[in-house]
Amino acid sequence: MFKLKEYDFKRYNISLILLALVLGVIGAYLIKQVQVEDENLFTRHLMGLFGGFLLAGIVSIIDYHFICKFYIALYFLNIGLLLLVKVPGVGVTMNHSQRWINLIFFQFQPSELSKIIMILFMAKFFTVVRQRLNTAIVIIISIVIMAVPTYFIATQPNLSTSLVMLFIFVMMIFSAGLSYKIIIPIVALGIPSFIGLFWYIQQDYQGLLTHYQQGRVLSILNPELYPETIYQQVNSIQAIGSGQLYGKLLSDTAVGLRGYKSVPISESDFIFSVVGEELGFIGSCLIITLFAVLISKCLLTAKKAPDYLGTLIAIGIASMFMFQVFVNVGVATSILPNTGIPLPFLSSGLSSLVSSMIAIGILLNIRLQRKKVRGYTI
Repeated sequence: MFKLKEYDFKRYNISLILLALVLGVIGAYLIKQVQVEDENLFTRHLMGLFGGFLLAGIVSIIDYHFICKFYIALYFLNIGLLLLVKVPGVGVTMNHSQRWINLIFFQFQPSELSKIIMILFMAKFFTVVRQRLNTAIVIIISIVIMAVPTYFIATQPNLSTSLVMLFIFVMMIFSAGLSYKIIIPIVALGIPSFIGLFWYIQQDYQGLLTHYQQGRVLSILNPELYPETIYQQVNSIQAIGSGQLYGKLLSDTAVGLRGYKSVPISESDFIFSVVGEELGFIGSCLIITLFAVLISKCLLTAKKAPDYLGTLIAIGIASMFMFQVFVNVGVATSILPNTGIPLPFLSSGLSSLVSSMIAIGILLNIRLQRKKVRGYTI
């Protein structure tokens, strides 16, 4: 479990955890600007950041090979937690979604932890079947394994997180060594299928999306016809634009007059509207740059990982961060349909923050491990 004597602590990636902490502190400031008087979102975020930092430190010294030994048990634990949200008295419903479990001190969202568990599971599964990866049976089994928790998440309903799961799976199976003889036909069939699917969900008789979810898609195509659906994004764009080049952080404009005050859920799904108004174009670019550096460090960890398993885990985590940043910023700027997804480390939400810090801890452990070549450790 703890291989402290085998770790090379000179490789401890301090810059990676510092990046996460810097983003978390910036998020705390932004959340403080957004919260109302009777809320304690700022304090909770700081406590979550501190607890997440300690958790990342603990996870960083636990051998990821040891964790992955229990990948089957973790999978069923994941399914159990996702089913718990449906249990009356245990699951919590907010904003027409049943995604949370009521714990003693806070409400926990299992779908956030599910992303980490499935990254570990799929990495171990692809390692076990590495030599048979390009067989039909293995591909089908891997799809079914990933589809089960993704389905439970989608029915909460939580379309955004289920899309994150799908993206992680695609990136991991590709990185695992899926043959181009399989990839090319899938892409050739997938592109027209996606176009057909996109057309289908716009029809009145479609049955894949709820009426509310369909409205969010249609509002991007025809915003003038869905003012009640797209008003969040319209207000978000106005708030971001009002920040201009430098933002209002040092201006005389009263906080109560900020544009993001009219953006619902600006502390979480629309935190980037607060970034744009408070920090301006320059600050927004800086935040995106910090995320780009964070993701590049994830990919560098994948490149320098001691083995195939570590490489796949790091790629899965990089994919998770990449997709969430792209979608959150895309929604806040009305490039993408409105779908709730947190911006890692910045958005309010202990489940997201803690899960992201666990991911950082796993990356740190991967970098601590030395490569073994023909029985020798290097």
